[in-house]
Amino acid sequence: MLVYEHGEGKIQGWHRDRLAAVYVRQSSRQQVLDHGESTRLQYGLKDRAVALGWPASRVMVIDEDLGRSAAGAAERPGFARLVAEITMGHVGLVLGLEMSRLARAGQDWHQLTGAVLAGRGAAGRRRRGLRSQ
Repeated sequence: MLVYEHGEGKIQGWHRDRLAAVYVRQSSRQQVLDHGESTRLQYGLKDRAVALGWPASRVMVIDEDLGRSAAGAAERPGFARLVAEITMGHVGLVLGLEMSRLARAGQDWHQLTGAVLAGRGAAGRRRRGLRSQ
């Protein structure tokens, strides 16, 4: 789970003013068929966002990449959508079951962290508060 860290607490009011994003992905259609528990757990992260204080209506589930390889961001429209939403400053929390579901290639991580900093504006450039837990 990725959480922006701002000050002493992990989640601040400004995080909740933005959307919580749940990124759902498995590498192949076969994995989706064979590993339904993983899919269920990933969709269950919406409940985690609600437990952290987001209204269910403010939790955005991005699942366009379900059954798509993480070989490159170009083949993952959901990843591109997530990066765009973060860059525009719309996202205060990103949840994923495993971060390897989000990005594997260094270039994808660079794109994602750059989006986080862009989405946070000048404050984001001063504080590199992206934290994996």
